[in-house]
Amino acid sequence: MSEVVDVHAHLLMPGLHAEVERRVPDEVQAAADLELRRNGLASLQASGRMIGERFPRLTDITARLAAMDAQGVDRQWVSPSPNHFYPWAGEGLATWTSSEANRLIAAHVAQAPDRLVGLGVVPLQHPHLAVDALDDAVLGRGLAGVEISSFAGDVELSDERLEPFWARAAELRAVVFLHPFGCSLDERLDRFYLSNTVGQPVENAVALSHVIFSGVLDRHPGLRLIAAHGGGYLPTAIGRSDRAWAVRPEARGCAHAPSTYLSKIWFDTVVHDERALRWLVEAVGADRVLLGSDFPFDMGLDGPAAFVRGSGLADADVAAILGANAEALLRTRVRA
Repeated sequence: MSEVVDVHAHLLMPGLHAEVERRVPDEVQAAADLELRRNGLASLQASGRMIGERFPRLTDITARLAAMDAQGVDRQWVSPSPNHFYPWAGEGLATWTSSEANRLIAAHVAQAPDRLVGLGVVPLQHPHLAVDALDDAVLGRGLAGVEISSFAGDVELSDERLEPFWARAAELRAVVFLHPFGCSLDERLDRFYLSNTVGQPVENAVALSHVIFSGVLDRHPGLRLIAAHGGGYLPTAIGRSDRAWAVRPEARGCAHAPSTYLSKIWFDTVVHDERALRWLVEAVGADRVLLGSDFPFDMGLDGPAAFVRGSGLADADVAAILGANAEALLRTRVRA
């Protein structure tokens, strides 16, 4: 019987952020001002309280393992809390923050190597630095891959400058975990927590559409791309993408209809609705869905394994989603 594997869990690194703040206080304040505009004061205050309450699980190995035991999770893939992307950082700072984040993730998972797998980061806003950062994470630190945002500055995931990164990720058979941080709709989503409930699914859909329509998956068929939050709105609205591909010449950047690429991407189970999980499985295939929780944030799944078991899926599909699919992804990865 396979282990229960949660591929979507986070680590907060307060020491890293304190050093960033010490080095570039004005830039940190500008980023905070942007977050205020995007999220609204009420949401930022609520998030601050939530993080304070969950701080031990975000930082302490003992609290993490105890919470995993309570959830019935055998293994977690731990990635940086997305606030550590620092997409506004210049080249020098971005090189340091990605390297330091990779070091800290590796140190955290090394405390329980039989239960934790680490994912690092790359400075997506500087595509020419991404390959070195990926090598640092996978070959230098022994991590399984990296987490990236849906965009960074003027860099979309369709950007030609990212081609060496995609090629290297495929060569290393490294996981690339797509997890948005912030939505470019900005103040349109600054109330009712729309910045998360609408913003995250939008960003996932936009980012995946850039990957698909630009032909990234045609050129790099070995890429192991995992989309957080079930891929957002895209899997269940993919028919519109197929229609555009069929009738619009500017949408023919990929070799096949967009829906055919869903079976070349992996998706986590953070969809919050049993029907949505069944629809996701129908759209992408049970072999492309991985258990995720968004641990330990309040918008995650408190009982991720129970959610999957109660979704009405076939027993074989449940077993695959709970752990077998994740194990298969890592079985052939390049190790340091």
